[in-house]
Amino acid sequence: MRYDTIVLGLGGMGSAVAAHAAARGQRVLGIERFGPAHAHGSSHGESRIIRQAYFESPDYVPMLRRAYELWDALEARTETTLRAQTGGLFVGRPETTVVAGTLESAHRWDLAHEIYDAADLRRAFPAVTPLDDEIGVYEAVAGAVFPEPAVRAHLLVAADEGAELRFGVHATGWDAGDGGVRVTLADGTHVEAQRLAICAGPWFGEVASDLDIPLRVERKVQFWFAPLDRNAVTPAHLPIYAVQRDGAEMFYGFPDFGGGAKIAHHGRGDAADPDALDRRVRDAEIDGARASLASFVPAAAGAFLRADPCMYTLTPDEHFVIGVHPRHPNVVVAGGFSGHGYKFTPVVGEIVGALLANEDPGFALDLFSPARFARPATAKPGA
Repeated sequence: MRYDTIVLGLGGMGSAVAAHAAARGQRVLGIERFGPAHAHGSSHGESRIIRQAYFESPDYVPMLRRAYELWDALEARTETTLRAQTGGLFVGRPETTVVAGTLESAHRWDLAHEIYDAADLRRAFPAVTPLDDEIGVYEAVAGAVFPEPAVRAHLLVAADEGAELRFGVHATGWDAGDGGVRVTLADGTHVEAQRLAICAGPWFGEVASDLDIPLRVERKVQFWFAPLDRNAVTPAHLPIYAVQRDGAEMFYGFPDFGGGAKIAHHGRGDAADPDALDRRVRDAEIDGARASLASFVPAAAGAFLRADPCMYTLTPDEHFVIGVHPRHPNVVVAGGFSGHGYKFTPVVGEIVGALLANEDPGFALDLFSPARFARPATAKPGA
């Protein structure tokens, strides 16, 4: 059978692409080397932050507004809880990126928000302990999305719309030409289609190596602790939060959704091989996570429960790669989500689905151009 579109990778982004492409009437084949909603890449760990006042860049806000609409539509269609609106606190000195960037997005797009000084934060949110010179920006629409149920929900929609989904199948290569694309599988067979979507997560640089994007895959660890006072850190009492302090790695965390209080650090980590990720968690890592948690939500910093490594796939500018392949017009790529992409999965699925159908994606994608890292041509001698 010849397909309209083959989707390589069915994790967070690939499952959404398969769902949206199939919903547009395309005959879709999705290929995933692991099982559904697996824990080998970047779309696991029970929770991810979602927010609209985006400190990374105000340019993301229109996509985030659409992502919220699509998350709600996916919840309704699959009758699955996919996000929790806990509110969000973004805390630091006024000049820090997490505070100044959040306010820049909020002001540019007229997003509802509140600003608290340290004393106000302590009164409004008794579980948190900001430093005296810190302020907090509160966004009521912020909260968490739940990645494993969301991947399964997108896969369910894809299958309902007629997509063929193959798990435990490893694609070893692909080629594209005017007549379509051909993907080689590990057993030596081939599958063919008119178009190809590459959504390979930490393997993006390997699968789309001809883009020559200088990607870096890093190991990041998520931690859960047993709260000392569980009532103080329930979703009703504690928002999601991100905290940036001088000389320390930014950290972020969640209320206790039932499995412990989760915390992780956001920033540069150790280089990782996605085929041989170091899943050992060391005492020093646990101690560092607990110290960060205790510094802002001491009621959450009880006994260590568990940890789960995942991976960031970072571009040099830490913006995404989404668009048509510069040399293959029938190949669309989505990768390099740099540790802040999961919340966008439904809108990325919609965008890539539109590009696969040669339709307007609805958003300006210059910020995410796959060609932006192209090396300048070397001048010829004597030119």
